[in-house]
Amino acid sequence: MTGHDSGGSLHRGLKRRHMTMIGLGGVISAGLFVSSGKVIADTGPAALVAYALGGLIVVLVMRMLGEMAAARPSAGSFADYAHTALGPRAGFLVGWCYWLFAIVAVAFEGVAGAKLLHSLSGGVPVLPTAVVLLAALTAANLVSVRLFGETEFWLASAKIVVIVAFLGAGTLYVLGLWPSDGAGAGLALLTDHGGFAPKGWGAVLAALVTVLFSYFGAEIVTIAAAESAEPAKEVARATLRVVWRVLIFYVGSVLVILAVVPWDRVPANGTDSPFATAIAELGVPGAATLMTWVILVAVVSVMNAALYAASRVLCAMAARGDAPPAAARVRASGVPAPALLGGAALALVLMVAAFAVGDDAFDLLMNTAGLLVLVLYVFVALSQLRLRRRMEAESPELLRLRMWGFPWLSRVVVVLLVLAFAAVASSPGALPVVGAVAAAVGGTLLAYEIRSRRRGAAPDAVAREGV
Repeated sequence: MTGHDSGGSLHRGLKRRHMTMIGLGGVISAGLFVSSGKVIADTGPAALVAYALGGLIVVLVMRMLGEMAAARPSAGSFADYAHTALGPRAGFLVGWCYWLFAIVAVAFEGVAGAKLLHSLSGGVPVLPTAVVLLAALTAANLVSVRLFGETEFWLASAKIVVIVAFLGAGTLYVLGLWPSDGAGAGLALLTDHGGFAPKGWGAVLAALVTVLFSYFGAEIVTIAAAESAEPAKEVARATLRVVWRVLIFYVGSVLVILAVVPWDRVPANGTDSPFATAIAELGVPGAATLMTWVILVAVVSVMNAALYAASRVLCAMAARGDAPPAAARVRASGVPAPALLGGAALALVLMVAAFAVGDDAFDLLMNTAGLLVLVLYVFVALSQLRLRRRMEAESPELLRLRMWGFPWLSRVVVVLLVLAFAAVASSPGALPVVGAVAAAVGGTLLAYEIRSRRRGAAPDAVAREGV
């Protein structure tokens, strides 16, 4: 991908240790540290099932995405794969929807980080602080991909250390080996307060929106692979690690919280962390302050990764003609500056709008982004089904990493995603979110048709191959 302003192109400046930490830390978002409280409040101990089901979906989709990325590393990731497999209309839709999803994550995490700094400092204004966070990370991303990799390496390292320590302490507590005044060993709290699923199983399916938004970041390693020294090897390693990351980091952490704190006492206000409550229950001094700093690290990490992903996807779309040509320009340092600045500008607009309208606007944005993930994942699965058959026939040597149980498991994933979407869409209060997703998809398709007519482009001529 060549730029127009300086003859630059994306650099392969990410080392193995960068890719390792992007892969390991990418899935640990602020959603785990904070939004898990809302999921627990909405579902009870059955939150374990919600995170396991969401994790299963992410694991299978990542395996399919990993197969394509190992064969054809691309900064455009699944937008490029959808374009190649399903045609330009699909590539246009997937690219812009993912870009919007990533920018919503930047804005949401920026405001969350500003609120955390407000509580830590005792009064710094939230909106200006959010803007400063956004400006600082944008500036860091403008320098080079190497600086992005270094920043994410250390932020991810800090998150992993805390999660591992939390899981270790929680395990000792459950086994009755933790030095605590409370009896609280075992897993009795999973059923003692109204049963395992006190809100019903429908609530578990409805919670998938929040769960999938929390898993943001797992796919970024497939985008970053295009700028690594060994793209195929690195993406294969990273996708193989997704399974145990999801099981240990998410399901394990939620299990510890539910084993230590009664589910109806877990904070769900979006500010206080369930992790802090659990650590306080273990008798660790300064738990609230400690977790506030950890969550701030997670927030900055997610913002950093989302800015990176959005800029690379937009740059790839521009190179393909699906975005303004200026977004394809790459500096000599290998940074697509116009694409990065464009994403940061929209994130700033969303931040200001959220403050003008109120927190309900951000809740709608977050839930819309979560439901939009299901749509994007369906396109990933359909792209993999078609590209796999094409590669088997034309270039089987590219299949360095293979989807399990192809083609049946890939088809099962499509069915699971459609059922999950239907379940979430039919849950109480889902109408505004479904309407927002429909508006996003419909508006994107309308933009594609307008662009195509202006260019005099013929309708998609995608070969009708069975999947």
